Amino acid sequence: MKEHPLAPPQLSTHRLLVRLGTRRDVREIVRYYRTNRAFLTPFEPTRPDDFFKEDFWRGQVERNLIEFNYNQSLRLFVFEQANPDTIIGIVNFTQFFRAPLHACLLGYSLAENKQGNGYMSEAVSLCAKYIFDELNFHRIVANYMPRNQRSGNLLKKLGFVVEGYARDYLLINGKWEDHILTSLLNTHWQPD
Repeated sequence: MKEHPLAPPQLSTHRLLVRLGTRRDVREIVRYYRTNRAFLTPFEPTRPDDFFKEDFWRGQVERNLIEFNYNQSLRLFVFEQANPDTIIGIVNFTQFFRAPLHACLLGYSLAENKQGNGYMSEAVSLCAKYIFDELNFHRIVANYMPRNQRSGNLLKKLGFVVEGYARDYLLINGKWEDHILTSLLNTHWQPD
């Protein structure tokens, strides 16, 4: 694998900070997932018990940095500018594919108590710009369950286009779930 030439991003808007997690964030990452466990469970794969423990996340934040450095993923945490020590969301870009596809997969979550403020739209838009402009991807793929219309509305608002429907696409919370397949294209993509 080719090592990535860029430093990890520190992205911001007037309301949000978005960055990789560090060892000093481990306790806060665990708090985010524990606090939002019941809210997120219907939309995520079944999590092993150690996922909600600090030992797991001490290793995971290191793996996240290694994966970024080796151009494999970008796993970001979202903070409010007004409270830069409290995680309110996650924006992950995984499954980095380069030539000839130049695509990655988007996943995200937002704390239950922060819903309805436009934070996820703001964070995903900011991060997608980085993925296109700095990492030079041509396509971001995002998929959502038909019953998760809030996610579908977010993707539509950001310009993602529906490309298909996949039956029994992902094992979510112990059950195979259909997904609507979408993508956003980088119309300014240039070969390296």
